[in-house]
Amino acid sequence: MKVLVTGHKGFTGRYVAAALAAAGHVVHSLTLDPMDGDSASIDLLDRRAVADAIEASAPDAVVHLAAIAFVAHGDAEQMYRTNVVGTRNVLDALTAVPTKPRAVLLASSANVYGNSDVELLDEAVPPSPANDYAVSKLAMEYMARLWFDKLPITIVRPFNYTGVGQAENFLLPKIVSHFRAGKRVIELGNIDVARDFQDVRFVADAYARLLTAGASGELVNICSGVSVSLQQVVSIAERIAGYDIEIRVNPAFVRGNEVARLTGDNRKLSRLVGDLEIIPIEATLRWMYEQ
Repeated sequence: MKVLVTGHKGFTGRYVAAALAAAGHVVHSLTLDPMDGDSASIDLLDRRAVADAIEASAPDAVVHLAAIAFVAHGDAEQMYRTNVVGTRNVLDALTAVPTKPRAVLLASSANVYGNSDVELLDEAVPPSPANDYAVSKLAMEYMARLWFDKLPITIVRPFNYTGVGQAENFLLPKIVSHFRAGKRVIELGNIDVARDFQDVRFVADAYARLLTAGASGELVNICSGVSVSLQQVVSIAERIAGYDIEIRVNPAFVRGNEVARLTGDNRKLSRLVGDLEIIPIEATLRWMYEQ
């Protein structure tokens, strides 16, 4: 298939493009010249440019990743406009092309679950977003439902994931970079928070497989089913690097309304795509450390 990937130059987009190419698909980017991956990407808020780029691409399938994905991003208005209005522009343009795509995958976030007391979060758990990023993603999900009768949409809720190339303002790359540099002290926020950390390569593979899984109208968690705390992550990194590091809790890094634990239920994903090749967090951290 010709698969249009928005956000193809971003951290996730590069791995998704590689996974799609490995599966035999032709990857297009959201540009006015879809065959030129080096050309300038289109601003999602430029409705006309988005429509022209999608018409030029005429994709068989779409993976929409382009968004503001950093929870602590300082500009709430930009976050809402990009994540909601930008996605709306993409969906609106896809309904206007002569041949509709066979699959449209929209990336939301497990952050929408918020501080839930449910031990294992499946897709039926009511959302309870605790920050602007999560609210923007949940708003995107509700907005996208207006297109469910027009496009074969699958919404994915990835839990936390990482890998080589992720920016160091994200926690795991920050931790790994400290060990790679041989630093003896690291400042972190709440080290007791636990996350269902995954490898970006696992996430990319899941996205590629969902495009051909007949998952139209589905909401799907992308997760491993196991959570580890930041304290445990640091301990694993210490084992990989061969030395211990001093953790100093910086109150400035402790977020208000911090989600204490996010652990996903991946049974629906498994039913849709088959066996899951989950990469252990230690293997991911070692890959990042040894890059």
